[in-house]
Amino acid sequence: MLSTDACVQEFRRRGYLRLGRVLSDEDLHALRARIDEIMLGTAPVPYDRMLMQLDPATNPPQHKRGASAGHKGATLAYRKIQDLELDPLFRAYMQRPLFAELCRRVYGVGRTVSCFRAMFMNKPAGAGTDLRWHQDRWVDLDRDPQITVWTALDPASIANGCMQVIPGSHRRLRNPSNGSGFLSDGQRADLERLIEAGDPQHCPLYLQMDAGEAVLLHNWTLHRSGTNATAIPRRAFSVCYTDAATRSFRRQPFPLIFDHDGRAVPAAA
Repeated sequence: MLSTDACVQEFRRRGYLRLGRVLSDEDLHALRARIDEIMLGTAPVPYDRMLMQLDPATNPPQHKRGASAGHKGATLAYRKIQDLELDPLFRAYMQRPLFAELCRRVYGVGRTVSCFRAMFMNKPAGAGTDLRWHQDRWVDLDRDPQITVWTALDPASIANGCMQVIPGSHRRLRNPSNGSGFLSDGQRADLERLIEAGDPQHCPLYLQMDAGEAVLLHNWTLHRSGTNATAIPRRAFSVCYTDAATRSFRRQPFPLIFDHDGRAVPAAA
């Protein structure tokens, strides 16, 4: 995976790196079952500390708002669930040696690593939010996280709204004033014109993946995803790792994941 210099160079050149199959059938089944339990309200997790958002396309108007803390009802039509480092099963996956090595390669030897965001993303059958072009960076932070690991819990295809990336687009920020890295309407229109014209520097790539596969993304890599036109959901787990020295101007704490030797840090009581 990231054990060779060639892999690291490919990641730095293209802004993404396919990691291949990282979940066994057994582990994949366990994570799928756990996220269903969380959505249905039966999991032993601190719901009052987890951000949850129902999918706007499949729920009543009163639920068409951003994520907020707490369970919103027993349904498998959640769009987003954050703070999954609070669940032991998802945390154990986040702390695998592969990801510790990944962080060591990117952030450097001897650096402690925190989780900026551990998030479930769901595109329910026949629905799902169309996510426009953006880079994953936030003006609230004193430095930008560099890496996200995105893991497919279901097969991701063009038909069910898989992620698209623009290789090499991580070399510069496009809209640094936007709070969450989204392109302005004008920038998005310009980008779409370049894509339509077949500009070689702006050729999107569909990241079609089998369930259990993962991809490493540089946070500045331009990406988007479409809606789900199929009869099955498209679920994924996304973890953004950041240098533990990262500070939020709102004083938001970020849980430690790996110590300076790359060892898993136990969850805080």
